[in-house]
Amino acid sequence: HSWNEKFNQLCAYKAQTGHCNVNRHDEKNKTLALWVMQQRLSYKKNTLSSDRLQQLNSIGFIWDPIEHSWNEKFNQLCAYKAQNGHCNVTQNDEQNKPLGSWVKHQRKLYKKNAVSSNHIQQ
Repeated sequence: HSWNEKFNQLCAYKAQTGHCNVNRHDEKNKTLALWVMQQRLSYKKNTLSSDRLQQLNSIGFIWDPIEHSWNEKFNQLCAYKAQNGHCNVTQNDEQNKPLGSWVKHQRKLYKKNAVSSNHIQQ
């Protein structure tokens, strides 16, 4: 009963915002955010029933928001490359600033991992 109530709240939240990623810092939706986190945890532990899994999937529930966010940025980068012929996204342009910051961060992570891997091999 309680699960269905929260699911219905999540459906209403999605109708209002266009997504199911309830921010845990949103005081107005704090209990819903905790419920969403619990569903993700149950999914990871493989303790979420198939019915509930199916219900959440039917509304576009994102199981791993970090991976989802990364994939969205990657797709934006692919579109940028298709349009511009390169991946050198400037951060000086307000329109591309978030994507440019993401690309810069990915490069920093790549360099850090390459240095770590190189250090381990020596």
